[in-house]
Amino acid sequence: QIKGSGIGTSATRAEILKKLDKNNYICINNKTQVITPAKLGEIIYEVVNASIPPLLNAELTASWEKGLTYVAEGTITSDEYMAKLEDFVSRRTNRVINLNNQAALVTYFNEVSKNYK
Repeated sequence: QIKGSGIGTSATRAEILKKLDKNNYICINNKTQVITPAKLGEIIYEVVNASIPPLLNAELTASWEKGLTYVAEGTITSDEYMAKLEDFVSRRTNRVINLNNQAALVTYFNEVSKNYK
């Protein structure tokens, strides 16, 4: 699924999976190679989904990589690309600051926790 979405290369995907496993966001069964979310990974997913859902969209990450390609090709300048990223981060940060979703996050945490007792 990741491979067809335009995100990274097989080499970078392998490194990403290693890092996610090391940080206890996922669990990899070394025998079967089945990947499952860890409790921390599920909690982070729920927090991001409730606060900044566009970050969970593979198309967003692919568009960032496309932007980097445009910079490398000289289609846009690095300053133009950074301005777009800074605008995205600024808008999303301001949105999160103004959210009042703590109660929802506690609910998500409690729901996820049920799966790990």
